[in-house]
Amino acid sequence: MQIETVTGYVFRPDHLRVDARKPGISAFMRIRNGADFVEATIRSHVEFYDEIVAVHNQCQDDTPAILARLAQEFAPRIRVFHYTDRVQPLGSKAHAETPGDSPESMVNYSNFALARTRHQWAVKLDDDHLAIPSAVRRVCDDLRAGRLDEGTLHCFSGVNLARNKMGRLAIPAVDPVSGGGDIGYFRVTPATRFYHDPRFERFGRAGLDRRFVGYLYWHLKFLKSGEGFVNYELDDNPDSRFARKQARFRNSWLMSLPEARAALAPGPMARLATLFSAKNRLLIERATALAPSFPDDALEDALDRVSPGWRDIARLGPRYDAPHSRGPADD
Repeated sequence: MQIETVTGYVFRPDHLRVDARKPGISAFMRIRNGADFVEATIRSHVEFYDEIVAVHNQCQDDTPAILARLAQEFAPRIRVFHYTDRVQPLGSKAHAETPGDSPESMVNYSNFALARTRHQWAVKLDDDHLAIPSAVRRVCDDLRAGRLDEGTLHCFSGVNLARNKMGRLAIPAVDPVSGGGDIGYFRVTPATRFYHDPRFERFGRAGLDRRFVGYLYWHLKFLKSGEGFVNYELDDNPDSRFARKQARFRNSWLMSLPEARAALAPGPMARLATLFSAKNRLLIERATALAPSFPDDALEDALDRVSPGWRDIARLGPRYDAPHSRGPADD
């Protein structure tokens, strides 16, 4: 399987080739130093998508070799690209000052990955998403059967996992859930692409309404080497918003699954806020869906139930790295 190398790419909207797209669903990935979980992510998702476009950049670990091996195993469903330009890290002054159409911009890099997809529906997939297979299958089946509105961004979320001081899986209280309307399945149009924001790459919904379709993955970011913050180059960017996010995570106490259900249960004021904001409605739907999705007493039980085989492919052993404050889940 040949890996295409790309240098000096500049995105244009016509690169999305909307009229030439085939029926089906493409996932696209932007990967830097994803060796911890990229294989688990791909193996847990590959059966549901017509293709996975995996683009790696500035990797100093085994990511390129892992992707090459998976591309060989799952060809032609997995297509791998090496984007060689230096991409400025999100949260840095360099990112804020780099134009979105520069090869060094995360915006341009993201649009390249999207432009390499070939199907009418697309979804962004990160290298630390462990699939909940039945949930992903349900949404993909509904998309293919035409049961989901083409004028909607079908948003989904994942539960953030960390380890407590006993080495057991837990949920960080400061950031228990990932995905607040920023990721989802969308029908590709010339306007559904990434735009520059001084803080990050912003996905332009092009007027699409947002609808919550469920919890589709376990988010393994905080279980990665360096707690998932290595790629932000925080030593060189101490004022980055992600440096503050890392500090909040390290000072957060960790919750059990029952504690997370209780903490996220929306109160009357939160429900009232949904009358004035579509985003608030989405967040309430997300919070309300946690309890019926994961009624289990322990996170490991929930993983065994909804992601069978996770112990084999994700290897989330008892390793513990982060200096978390003690919380109820540490007992």
